[in-house]
Amino acid sequence: MTDDRPAWARRIAAERTARDWSQRQAVRALRAHAPTELPAEDSMIRQWKRWESGQMPNDFYQPIIAALFGTVTHALFPAPSRRDGDREILAASGMETLEIVSRLNRSDVDNATLDALRITADRLASEYPFMPSEQLLIEGRQWLRRVVDLHKKSLTLAQHREVLALSGWLALLVGCVEYDTGDRHAAESTRQAALSLATEADHAEVAGWAHEMRAWFALTTGDYRGVIAAAQAGAETAQHHGVAVQLAGQEAKAWARIGDRRQVEVALDKGRRLLEGMPYPENLDNHFVVDPAKFDFYAMDCYRLVGEDKLARTLAEEVLRAGTDFDGTERSPMRNAEARVTLGVTAAREGDLEQALIMGERALEGDRQSVPSLIMTSRELAAEMKRRYAAEPGARDYLARLQTLGQEKPGFLPQ
Repeated sequence: MTDDRPAWARRIAAERTARDWSQRQAVRALRAHAPTELPAEDSMIRQWKRWESGQMPNDFYQPIIAALFGTVTHALFPAPSRRDGDREILAASGMETLEIVSRLNRSDVDNATLDALRITADRLASEYPFMPSEQLLIEGRQWLRRVVDLHKKSLTLAQHREVLALSGWLALLVGCVEYDTGDRHAAESTRQAALSLATEADHAEVAGWAHEMRAWFALTTGDYRGVIAAAQAGAETAQHHGVAVQLAGQEAKAWARIGDRRQVEVALDKGRRLLEGMPYPENLDNHFVVDPAKFDFYAMDCYRLVGEDKLARTLAEEVLRAGTDFDGTERSPMRNAEARVTLGVTAAREGDLEQALIMGERALEGDRQSVPSLIMTSRELAAEMKRRYAAEPGARDYLARLQTLGQEKPGFLPQ
């Protein structure tokens, strides 16, 4: 085997190794997930060897292999993105920002203007992972005010509902960024506004994401039963939308922190089955689109918490691979930060303090951070440091830095 194998082939081998399976054992486990009888064992072992060497499985085997490793088909075998890039998306409206704003000042609003606003909202949500928080907050609030002001215009019933929905999406985005920066009270007010707009517009997807934000807020403040309640309420509201997958992921994270391993697997399996049945997203960059690779991110968090270190480390490495471009540019800096915390935790548990410190420090370095989430996961690394390396200067320095970060954001102070 060589390093030039496709990423999915390397991952199949890594997933198998993380479970201490031989190729024969992997083939036997695969049968439990197959909808029909598979060929004889020796034939399947030869097939497995071909897969690990880089020969792509066909459409029949791809979902079975994904199910075997507790993930979804397009997380393991990514489909090419159908997005043509920001320039093409923005060009679809045929308008620059100045023209959109100019049209908003008219007494009535045409459908072309609403199309341009939809594209603008999509662009802002797509810039969430990497645009500096302060800049995104300013732009998001500006556009939210402009869209809310449309309610004063002459609108048809359909346009009115569309404006309510657009207001809801922008409120969700603003609320997320407010929470990332530690402004909990503003974020909760904005979340409630988004839920109210969704209710008025009868928009299940926006309402589902408002419940997901409630689950996220509860998770990062240690209210795990609150996470489960919010996740279940959101799933009931938006069961046919992608947000239901993320709600299942948040529920799994809560059960992991409660310590109920069985419920972790139930929630993860629920999310996996929902995601497997959904079409591949057109815009993977949009924060309110659940891309297949994010499912591995949920599972990574859960396996780290329940002590499945090999699986957690394998998934963390996959999250970093998927979240980094070939030139080293980070596409998903916030996910990558939490993946590095996971690698730090597993290294600490294995007695490798130097690697644990490297990963812990790198996790805190990014310019684009979700401070509450980063502090929450870093607490686990801090706990390992205190338990195993309390007398080590490097560990004490890391704990001091984390304590300082918590003090800068009151309400998220590590315990």
